[in-house]
Amino acid sequence: MELTIRPITVDDNAEIAAIIRAALKEFGADRPGTVYYDDTTDHLFELFQEQGSAYFIAESGNRIIGGAGIYPTKGLPEGYCELVKMYLSPDARGKGLGKQLISLCLRTAADLGYSHIYLESMPELKKALSVYEKFGFTYLKGPLGESGHFGCGLWMLLDLSRDYFVKTAEEI
Repeated sequence: MELTIRPITVDDNAEIAAIIRAALKEFGADRPGTVYYDDTTDHLFELFQEQGSAYFIAESGNRIIGGAGIYPTKGLPEGYCELVKMYLSPDARGKGLGKQLISLCLRTAADLGYSHIYLESMPELKKALSVYEKFGFTYLKGPLGESGHFGCGLWMLLDLSRDYFVKTAEEI
């Protein structure tokens, strides 16, 4: 599989939004309070123009197969960002691409000076949860920040100063 990982462009908006919504529907997580119903999902390029954010598109040939990003979600503690909108098309899963995207996001967060990276997820996304755990994310008892995603019932945090992010995708 010829793979390119690159920053998002405005032309990617519709295709990556379709991948995100299809994945949530596939796992039965297409409910209110998730990115499925979040209007920003249709405008990711514009959203990720925010200072301190980054979004990466994974492409095979000329076809988008997934993406992931970091975002300085409102209300997070100083030095924290959020790992957001990490989704892959079905044919891209199980090949280590998710690990590559997460690793890139963690390194980008560290390079931007963040000390911690937070994420919100759901029990339906079991495979993703196990990957986050392998990177060193630990569960929290409640949400941080003001993402507006009340449909997410699991919250995790990684302390970037503990060097977990130095692991390569192959080590996870």
